Amino acid sequence: MMDFVFAALGLVILVLAGDSLVKGAVNLALRIGIPALIVSLTVVAFGTSAPELLVSIAAIEDGAPGLALGNVVGSNIANILLVIGVPVLIATIHTNNCDTRRSYLQMMAATALFIALCFFGPITWMHGLVLLGALAFMLFDAFREAKAHRAAANGAMIEEEEDLEGADPDMPWWKIILFLVLGLVGLPLGADLLVDSAVNIARAFGISEEVIGLTLVAFGTSLPELATVVMASLRNQADVALGNVIGSNMFNLLAIIGIASFVGPIPVADEFLHFDLWVMLGASVLLLPFAFQKANITRMVGVVLTALYGVYLVMLLN
Repeated sequence: MMDFVFAALGLVILVLAGDSLVKGAVNLALRIGIPALIVSLTVVAFGTSAPELLVSIAAIEDGAPGLALGNVVGSNIANILLVIGVPVLIATIHTNNCDTRRSYLQMMAATALFIALCFFGPITWMHGLVLLGALAFMLFDAFREAKAHRAAANGAMIEEEEDLEGADPDMPWWKIILFLVLGLVGLPLGADLLVDSAVNIARAFGISEEVIGLTLVAFGTSLPELATVVMASLRNQADVALGNVIGSNMFNLLAIIGIASFVGPIPVADEFLHFDLWVMLGASVLLLPFAFQKANITRMVGVVLTALYGVYLVMLLN
């Protein structure tokens, strides 16, 4: 019972610490003159994926690399089936004015690359270099596209005020530093608590580290994305909702595993090769009509997506 309590406590600390780190990093970057565009493409993306990164590193250091891989693959599955499925049960996401085609294709390319590398596993630092190289290319492409879009919209390259999550122009320096310290201290603490508890739970119930990573840990580290998409759907911000999920999935595959592979090799269990990786790919394909046909993500779609996630969990645990 205490392991479940510590796991829940670790998840809470991770969510709060990740949010604190994003707020501190965003405001620090803007204060020292880094353009908001660069902040949104790098600092925010990295900050919101920090819980997954710390969990994966802690898992490898604790001798549970299967949990690290399960965390990333499970998070990507949950991001599509659950993080999009649950919010649209509350409010439809209208995608008429949302253009995520380019980002979606990049996510599919990242997914295909990741699956291909898994078949050449275990994932080592050499695979990590390939993943990080792909991430660098995609970040550069996103920055170039955003820069061109801004130039076309304004007729000139004029820096605008960005509506960044957590940005506060009047935030004092002491608060920025406090947010950074809380985030930097809280993330490894929460990750250690969650990983240690998850490994103990897996051993106590005879469940593999991979399954715990795909379920308990993956769901917990997807909570920040779920909160973001719920708010975006209520505000009818389809670009934020879809962009958050697509960006998070790309970052999970390329950055989290890319960086974690330098800590130690990550073995790929047969279950991933035969089942979970293909579920992740299939879930990604489900976003195709919403990215290209701009079909609205309705309540019925939400029912189907959440039901599919339930079926996946049943198959995983049986």
